[in-house]
Amino acid sequence: MSGVMKRMGMIFRAKANKALDRAEDPRETLDYSYQKQLELLQKVRRGVADVATSRKRLELQLNQLQNQSTKLEEQGRKALALGREDLAREALSRRAALQQQVTDLETQHQTLQGEEEKLTLAAQRLQAKVDAFRTKKETIKATYTAAQAQTRIGEAFSGISEEMGDVGMAIQRAEDKTAQLQARAGAIDELLASGALDDQSGLAKDDIQSELDRLSGGTDVELELQRMKAELAGGSSPQQAIEGGSGQSQSQSRPQDTPRFDKQ
Repeated sequence: MSGVMKRMGMIFRAKANKALDRAEDPRETLDYSYQKQLELLQKVRRGVADVATSRKRLELQLNQLQNQSTKLEEQGRKALALGREDLAREALSRRAALQQQVTDLETQHQTLQGEEEKLTLAAQRLQAKVDAFRTKKETIKATYTAAQAQTRIGEAFSGISEEMGDVGMAIQRAEDKTAQLQARAGAIDELLASGALDDQSGLAKDDIQSELDRLSGGTDVELELQRMKAELAGGSSPQQAIEGGSGQSQSQSRPQDTPRFDKQ
């Protein structure tokens, strides 16, 4: 069973791979990859903006602490001038604590500034890669579209495309059907002419009428031939020639009249 299941799994994966390969459009895949790269670039830029915001916040805190430190120093000076050494010591103690915070913030500020520079450089490099990928993507898409159009034109001319194949099959079926109908019509005419089939319309001629039509057709041809000969000879028409000939024959065949003798 394990061998059968493995084989079925392999067949399924092969079928699925073939179906995916048929459905995959390289242009869509390239567009999808480009979209993903744009999203990654947007995340990097957002990261740069977040780091820059944090750095700016630290700078504001540093300015505030430095202002407080300056204020405490002035308060200590003023306390000493008034003879209040205890107040001066308190002011200086607070100023020392603020200086420690300033030192820590400055360290964090330098760290954030370094991270910001790294992210900015990475964003610039990624932007260059995205621009190069976009140019290459458009070039590949244009080449693929041209190759696809050329292939379709070649298939259309050669008749191996699916659409042209259907048209060719339809033409072949129409020609075969026409030839079949012509053969059937010719066979029916031959059977009607030979009398093997009866014409139910009553328009068919019998054999006697057909022979008479043939003979009359021959007579018409002879008349036309005589007319043409008469025209070339400059004589009378064929009908007159026929009538004249028939008159002569009648006069020759008529018995001569008995001569009459006048009575003296």
